[in-house]
Amino acid sequence: MKAARQLCVVTLAVALGGGCAHSPGPTAGTPGQPASIPPQAHGPLPVVDVVDGDTLTVARDGAAVTVRLLGVDAPEIARPGWPVQGFGPEAAARATELLDGQQVWLETDPSQETVDGYGRELAYLWLPGGRLVNLQLIEEGYAREYTHHRRYRYQDTFRAAQAEAENAGRGLWSPAACPGG
Repeated sequence: MKAARQLCVVTLAVALGGGCAHSPGPTAGTPGQPASIPPQAHGPLPVVDVVDGDTLTVARDGAAVTVRLLGVDAPEIARPGWPVQGFGPEAAARATELLDGQQVWLETDPSQETVDGYGRELAYLWLPGGRLVNLQLIEEGYAREYTHHRRYRYQDTFRAAQAEAENAGRGLWSPAACPGG
């Protein structure tokens, strides 16, 4: 177990240092968080509403735009026809805590679609000071890494963060998150 934990830490450190040429991780800052918002990100945009742990609404040019976070999947609380999933309310509450009243920057990924099948824009979400919300939710165990069809920019970083969260038993990975399982 200790060797696996050390491997996760080393993998995360490598991913945060830039990753491979085709999928660099966030720039080095404090552990898990990049130093600044990337220049290609668009914003600041005010957060209007947090729908759940991986979906929010921002205001852009006088219109409400629904955004789905790239590379993450949080348990559902508002999906029509589906029951509320375990740890969904906690994930939504954490996303609300991070995003309510914030100005955010959206970063798209040229390797991914810009809009999903539900009409939501797909983006990485940055907070003032350079915090990448997608990564923070995974690190804290409120969401898991999610690859839709193909590799994406921060995939290695997100996977390493999930491995560390699992290993540490945080959030979704804690015994309390899945009683009896």
